Amino acid sequence: MRIRAETVADYNEVFQVNVKAFGDREDEAQLVENIRSSQGFIPELSIVAEKDNEIVGHLLLSKAVVQDGEKLYDVIALAPLAVLPNVQKQGIGKALIQEGLERCRTLGYELVFLIGHPEYYPRFGFQPAGLHGLELKQFAVPENVFMVCELKEGVLQRIKGELKYPETFF
Repeated sequence: MRIRAETVADYNEVFQVNVKAFGDREDEAQLVENIRSSQGFIPELSIVAEKDNEIVGHLLLSKAVVQDGEKLYDVIALAPLAVLPNVQKQGIGKALIQEGLERCRTLGYELVFLIGHPEYYPRFGFQPAGLHGLELKQFAVPENVFMVCELKEGVLQRIKGELKYPETFF
């Protein structure tokens, strides 16, 4: 398996991976398209997993902000993570997440947020964000699925506030 940055030539195949991974729904695939055409898109954080010259997984990390009064902190939102159903539970999602978090660190980002399965993401360092004084008001989700991963030690002690997803998520 090879993990690499997505290219423009991959867009159609990535669209199909997202549709198939989410039960033949286009919502997540459309979200990817919307983020790509936004200011929050970071090309090196749109990552694909390739197996036998076929894209079998995709991870997108993009810009968001945490607002604490007048202060704004640049952070990353992880969404979506897609793996073709026939190759799930083979470590593809894990490889994509590990590569994505490392790329975020390299680019100087300190926090990554997501809304996801509380049984899956803690193995990568994600924890319930509410425990750290972070809020999400744009979506009504259970507290345990709104998570944050600290990429630089001590950041969660100094950054508090509300995560604001960009308009492209709506």
